[in-house]
Amino acid sequence: MAAISKSEDEWRAVLSPEQFRILREKGTEPKFTGEYDKLFEEGVYSCAGCGTALYKSSTKFDSGCGWPAFYEGFPGAISRSPDPDGRRTEITCRACGGHLGHVFKWDKFKVPSDERHCVNSVSIKFTPADSAL
Repeated sequence: MAAISKSEDEWRAVLSPEQFRILREKGTEPKFTGEYDKLFEEGVYSCAGCGTALYKSSTKFDSGCGWPAFYEGFPGAISRSPDPDGRRTEITCRACGGHLGHVFKWDKFKVPSDERHCVNSVSIKFTPADSAL
């Protein structure tokens, strides 16, 4: 996967102010406000910054946390790094470095992994499975 490198001005030109705040400045949208929190249609979630496919809808689950939650991403699509406070692990798009949210070890839900990826809706773009028809 090739890295996508743009200047801050180039990012500002292609992202909305809210996308820039979250993807480039590591912001967070208020919980329960994102358009994808309660969406459970079949399709793929991609990075809103660069279009890289990140999650299959089949890995999304209702965690009740207020943000879209996934138990795994596409192999190699997501990077992880500990937050400076050591309490959380940030997840970013491996291709463009856009901030997605945080991943938590989570055993409360019956999902195939012990992870909960809490992702900002603003950081992703949903493409329905039937859009190619």
